Amino acid sequence: MAVGTEGRDASLSGLTEAEAKEFHSIFMQSFIVFVAIALVAHFLAWLWRPWLPGTGGYEESSLLIEGARTALSLLA
Repeated sequence: MAVGTEGRDASLSGLTEAEAKEFHSIFMQSFIVFVAIALVAHFLAWLWRPWLPGTGGYEESSLLIEGARTALSLLA
């Protein structure tokens, strides 16, 4: 047995049931935060450039970019 595990009811991972539950809780919270950030990032990317372009292709969305460039040039 490993040092310090005498008298402990450990699983194959070496964690007790309480430690495994705590690890699972932290893992699930981190996973949910990661998925939420990924969903927001995908939504923002879709707003910027839809994955399925319309009949005009991506030319329609380039008008938005040109408008932003014009606005920035007026500010400078």
